[in-house]
Amino acid sequence: MSLPTYDFLSAPLWLITVLHIVTLTLHFLAMNFMVGGIVIILFGRLNDKWNNPVIQKLIKLFPTAMAATVSFGVAPLLFIQLVYPKQIYAASIINAWFWLWIVGIAIISYYFLYGAAFTKKMGQGRSSVYLSLALLGFLYISFVYSSTFSMAERPDIYKALYARVQSGIALNPAIGSYIFRWLHMLLGALTVGAYFVGWLGKDDERVFKIGKNFYLWSMIIAMLLGLIYLLTLKSILVAFMHSAAIWFLLLAFILSLVSLYFYSQKKFCTTGILMTISLLSMVSMRHIVRLIHLEGIFNPATTPMKPQWSIFIVFLICFLFAIGIIWYMLTLFFTKEQQTA
Repeated sequence: MSLPTYDFLSAPLWLITVLHIVTLTLHFLAMNFMVGGIVIILFGRLNDKWNNPVIQKLIKLFPTAMAATVSFGVAPLLFIQLVYPKQIYAASIINAWFWLWIVGIAIISYYFLYGAAFTKKMGQGRSSVYLSLALLGFLYISFVYSSTFSMAERPDIYKALYARVQSGIALNPAIGSYIFRWLHMLLGALTVGAYFVGWLGKDDERVFKIGKNFYLWSMIIAMLLGLIYLLTLKSILVAFMHSAAIWFLLLAFILSLVSLYFYSQKKFCTTGILMTISLLSMVSMRHIVRLIHLEGIFNPATTPMKPQWSIFIVFLICFLFAIGIIWYMLTLFFTKEQQTA
């Protein structure tokens, strides 16, 4: 009796890739609103900010944003493991303990968000402590993800590392290959967070000014960090320049700059569309970089396909259900806010 083989794709590669990019973009939007919003609340200069209605609204929205982050985050994680199972598995085994701690830290961070949201009296002490602890948890999770997924693209690194260490407590030692990527993502999160701060605080000039300043400077610094990360690619830089990735990068760069104008004019719908397309372009670019890194080592296009459409139908139903629930939560929240205003 032969063991079953799982070395196949359960849907066309193009469909899996599209779903991965779309769900990952949604995940980043929710996560960036939450992480960027927390940073702006903690470090933005605003008198009596803990009693400001916009700040209170943001804090009360964070638990819903966390639910959206998790819901939209599971799908791209499963899709990437479906296409690159050996690479992701090998990399996660190297830092197994750091990887496993993510679940516990995410739950604890979720608790702190609820702690801040349900604090009866906003204050410098308790609310800031809760948000700071949640932020530390999110920084840990994002760093471990960056370390793991960057190592999954470098079989030479995880082979050599596993030959020396099998304890499961080793992070990717080639920190230069992903630290600027991680920092670029954090500044990108701050940009998205600033967009939502400005949008929700459009009628409060003090809050809007803080959001606008964060939007401008975090975008500029994110661009600089992105260019530095591009230079760290070295061995694949030529291939990158000759691929579609450079066009996605250019599109994201241009749309981000154009969005600055519309943000300053308080045209948040247009700004949001430009920002989302820019983020979608960056995610697409990152996908191509992964393919270039693995060129000559692994080509997902050669993986045979055995359609399992029932699974994708279940996913589609669950995915649409999750979107509906999150939309309902947001509608309920804003309706209640309007009634109490």
